[in-house]
Amino acid sequence: MKVKMLSRNPDNYVRETKLDLQRVPRNYDPTLHPFEVPREYVRALNATKLERVFAKPFLASLDGHRDGVNCLAKHPKNLATVLSGACDGEVRIWNLTQRNCIRTVQAHEGFVRGICTRFCGTSFFTVGDDKTVKQWKMDGPGYGEEEEPLHTILGKTVYTGIDHHWKEAVFATCGQQVDIWDEQRTNPICSMTWGFDSISSVKFNPVETFLLGSCASDRNIVLYDMRQATPLKKVILDMRTNTICWNPMEAFIFTAANEDYNLYTFDMRALDTPVMVHMDHVSAVLDVDYCPTGKEFVSASFDKSIRIFPVDKSRSREVYHTKRMQHVICVKWTSDSKYIMCGSDEMNIRLWKANASEKLGVLTSREKAAKDYNQKLKEKFQHYPHIKRIARHRHLPKSIYSQIQEQRIMKEARRRKEVNRIKHSKPGSVPIVSEKKKHIVAVVK
Repeated sequence: MKVKMLSRNPDNYVRETKLDLQRVPRNYDPTLHPFEVPREYVRALNATKLERVFAKPFLASLDGHRDGVNCLAKHPKNLATVLSGACDGEVRIWNLTQRNCIRTVQAHEGFVRGICTRFCGTSFFTVGDDKTVKQWKMDGPGYGEEEEPLHTILGKTVYTGIDHHWKEAVFATCGQQVDIWDEQRTNPICSMTWGFDSISSVKFNPVETFLLGSCASDRNIVLYDMRQATPLKKVILDMRTNTICWNPMEAFIFTAANEDYNLYTFDMRALDTPVMVHMDHVSAVLDVDYCPTGKEFVSASFDKSIRIFPVDKSRSREVYHTKRMQHVICVKWTSDSKYIMCGSDEMNIRLWKANASEKLGVLTSREKAAKDYNQKLKEKFQHYPHIKRIARHRHLPKSIYSQIQEQRIMKEARRRKEVNRIKHSKPGSVPIVSEKKKHIVAVVK
């Protein structure tokens, strides 16, 4: 048997005199460093602090409307073109790169209730309080021509929303019922209804393009199939849903903006339980729009702020607000996933960065490498308390901050009452209901 003896030479670690430096055993591999983790921690901390220092999300304010902005629409082919409809019936087309209005149309009498673009980008549709649906050319009239719509459809009731099919010459309107229209006809191809209340918004699914979702003022979210011309199923919530938005990457997922300050992400195959309840707003949520990646969405609220939520998280990662911004009515995420637009009560459209501390413009290769390295460091150390606190901290207006504290106290009181009721009741007599299921009244098929 071969035995290998350990041998230690005192010359390697014993000092000859007391005045000599201590001999420290070292690993001479240049890729290893004795303080690698502490150094990376400090770098991650600095990267997190710098991210908050450079968080300047507000880019521009597009002013020109003479009344509150009620609806927004994106151009399907051109990133720089945005359409907005106001409460005085005016529609404006904006150029985001020049940040100015390139065309103004007096489209309706009363509110512009909805606006949407055709999938090819050559025209757009508007609906208003004057019971009409109008189709307009995207390009302005030629020299000497008058500003007139291509087609006008006069309906029997007020239309409250419109959305265009993603691939075919078909659009849907909602009001007393959901109507599916062919662009060439003045009567709807089919009308669908389930219940008697007015329907506030209708949206086509971008993946399974024959599916629609609508939300009504009797607290329903109804799903329809255009091929069968019938409603599929509906879910009834505690309070009214203002609008819904489909996930552009996952065919079955949609998010609903509700009056009870929450947003609910549903899987249409199992409507009895939402996939996630997103809670952070302190007033009714009025609009919601998905990022083109399908990973995040942005919501606009009556509490004068907009928030960005990851799809799989219940809390927002970002909140935007300004002193001048009033109740935010509509919000859109641009098709390159870099910017967010919101239209509010005080007649302005605001342009924000989706990533607050992102540097705009062309990055050099060194800047890209540094950015990627810092991002990885922040992910590695994200759960360390000091870094987590700095990354999460946001300054809020006093009104929102005080409402958050008040709601926290009320929620804790409700929870305490529930716990006490269970504690002092016969075991099993008081059912424990999860937060997700609390707000769902029923699912009807």
